[in-house]
Amino acid sequence: MIEFTMPALGSDMDEGTLTEWLVKPGDRISRGQVVAIVETTKAAVEIECWQEGTVNELVVAAGETVQVGTVLATLLEPGERVAATPPTTPHRRRWVSPAARRLARSLNVDIDNVRGTGPQGAVTLGDVEHAAKEAATKPATETTAADRAAAMRRSIAVAMSRSKREIPHYYLADEIPMETSLTWLSARNAQRSITERVLPAVLQLKAVARAARRFGEFNGFWRDGGFQPATAVHIGVAISLRGGGLVAPAIHDVADKKLDELMADLTDLVARARAGSLRSSEMSDPTITVTNLGDQGVDTVFGVIYPPQVALVGFGKPTQRVCVIDGGIRVVTAVRGTLAADHRASDGHRGALFLAAINELLQQPDLLEK
Repeated sequence: MIEFTMPALGSDMDEGTLTEWLVKPGDRISRGQVVAIVETTKAAVEIECWQEGTVNELVVAAGETVQVGTVLATLLEPGERVAATPPTTPHRRRWVSPAARRLARSLNVDIDNVRGTGPQGAVTLGDVEHAAKEAATKPATETTAADRAAAMRRSIAVAMSRSKREIPHYYLADEIPMETSLTWLSARNAQRSITERVLPAVLQLKAVARAARRFGEFNGFWRDGGFQPATAVHIGVAISLRGGGLVAPAIHDVADKKLDELMADLTDLVARARAGSLRSSEMSDPTITVTNLGDQGVDTVFGVIYPPQVALVGFGKPTQRVCVIDGGIRVVTAVRGTLAADHRASDGHRGALFLAAINELLQQPDLLEK
């Protein structure tokens, strides 16, 4: 018997609300299949199951809020059987068609409060439309957006307080000329349509991933009193949300992806993060985080590490700087790259080499294409 538990979807999550099951007892599930939707303070997250088996029992009902680690369901392993007993249903759930669920999201209707009129109480498209009309005719009530934003700020504060309390941070910075990368990227993008062009941020992500693969002490987790290196580089991308707050879901296997694939992944991730639709693996898998303030930011950002990660790389906005190059003075576009790292897992000397490797890679953008 396999126990499927509520996953930790980031260091700032202690509990989550299971809003919907996408499987039922008797269903066979495969590795990576999305089986449930969980609401956190930051987003509605699609929960993947990384074990194969057959659903035996749904232990937690839709609508319940439970702690991380709580058993949500039990699965029968392939070939496993249970003795025939009278069926029990400790928790009854209503069925919601995928179309009704999508419509509810688009109309901002709480599916848990919709009365189902379909077979066995199933929620139909008509039920969702009726609920939306009823909500529109009711007197306006105080929005929950402010409450949600406040809850998110509290969650972020808890995680960052823990980070500063438990992690002995050290910080380094390096001036990174971007002229070579930007010139190369401009020529590359000129041969493509607007929708196929790659942003400088993608080059930075690839450079961080390649450097992190060489300097493994910055790519992994501090757990159980020791450093656990990661086997791949999954970069958490800090994304600001329109309603305030931020999330840092992962793009997987960044070091091995082509630039076009990374650009597509980044575009998709930002869109889904701001729509509140992320996957559990994206929230729990980041091995190192990158924050990029872009054109609207400031020159320098010194980030706070997301535990249990051990490093965070920051990039400020591109600015014109006077530099000495080959004995002459030139005005070039540069960004200030920074590193916040955990002194338990690395030291300043290695951190300096790590930042230097990122700088070096950004001077050879053609190598990042591969």
